Amino acid sequence: MNFIKNMFTKQYATYDYENIDLTRIPKHVAIIMDGNGRWAKKRGLPRTAGHKAGVEVLRDVIRTSSQLGIKYLSLYAFSTENWKRPQDEVNALMQLLVIYLRKEVQELHENNVKIHIIGDIDRLPENARMEIRSAFELTQNNDGLIVNIALNYGGRSEIIQAIKEISRQVKNNELEIESIDEQMFSRFLYTAGMPDPDLLIRPSGELRISNFLLWQIAYSEFWFSDIFWPDFSGKHLIEAIIDYQKRDRRYGGVK
Repeated sequence: MNFIKNMFTKQYATYDYENIDLTRIPKHVAIIMDGNGRWAKKRGLPRTAGHKAGVEVLRDVIRTSSQLGIKYLSLYAFSTENWKRPQDEVNALMQLLVIYLRKEVQELHENNVKIHIIGDIDRLPENARMEIRSAFELTQNNDGLIVNIALNYGGRSEIIQAIKEISRQVKNNELEIESIDEQMFSRFLYTAGMPDPDLLIRPSGELRISNFLLWQIAYSEFWFSDIFWPDFSGKHLIEAIIDYQKRDRRYGGVK
């Protein structure tokens, strides 16, 4: 802990790092990476420039998460609704995914990070699927930070798919209806075996969930910021966690 603390104090010399409690770090942090297009527009740049800048943020956020001891980091990269965007923008996003994985996966692997994809990737281009499979295979035995990259992901779609699979198993007498409860239902989601997010972060000034992890965030703490994603950093992640640590999480009970 002292090593981590000294390292971060040096990295963020102007930030009051002493306010964070390293014994109360959230296990699972989810981030809606938003604001790339508006960041670019504000600078008179094409939207693709914003997406490129947003990708550069990932290294710092993942490194900070790993060093803090966060166990799961879920990143909303491409939703089921994002297919409605102009085709050239969608193509650019898919190419950025390929470039990012090729460039970063070895370093992620060397730092014990495990890449996990949540969402239906069958619709993604073949080269993107190949890079995803390669990243998964390379990092699958790592036991450090697990990075969930949400691609072609939608919370409603995830729930519907879970219901269909449960229904199929009930129909085939593989599952008793009476055995269906919240814990069992969670095993049919993309995040099966993972704790629900403790903290959901959304930069960019929007105050929506945008169909992200709808089942899993039932009791998550939310942290919103006006910062566009390309301007986000490990410093802001620390700021969100400090704010999270000030909250009294009662889960519907009374303390």
